[in-house]
Amino acid sequence: MSDSTTTVADLRAIIRDFVDERDWQQFHAPKNLSMALAIEAAELMEHFQWLDVDASRQLPDDAERLAAAAEELADVLGYGLALANELGIDVSETIRAKMVKNAQKYPAGEFRGRYGRDDPNYQGK
Repeated sequence: MSDSTTTVADLRAIIRDFVDERDWQQFHAPKNLSMALAIEAAELMEHFQWLDVDASRQLPDDAERLAAAAEELADVLGYGLALANELGIDVSETIRAKMVKNAQKYPAGEFRGRYGRDDPNYQGK
């Protein structure tokens, strides 16, 4: 199974089944899940904490370090999907809608190669 053959619904079901088998739904209040997601995101950041940009891009060359970072990413995504399950959020619709907003807020013609309006090279509005 891979990203090209697994749907978001499949992943949500994997998370839902895992939670249900352990009767953990009682602990999965949105507050708790959002806090767990933030904690796991911090654990993912630890893998990059003292690396410069170039070194962070070399992580895929180190199988052990890549596997450790991938596990933390899986935790982040898992808690995100658990939160979507708990709140009844359609992940695909939500991401598509958010990307429309992002495209309006950051038009490609104004932001290509720039990270923000504070960039000294920014020449937009």
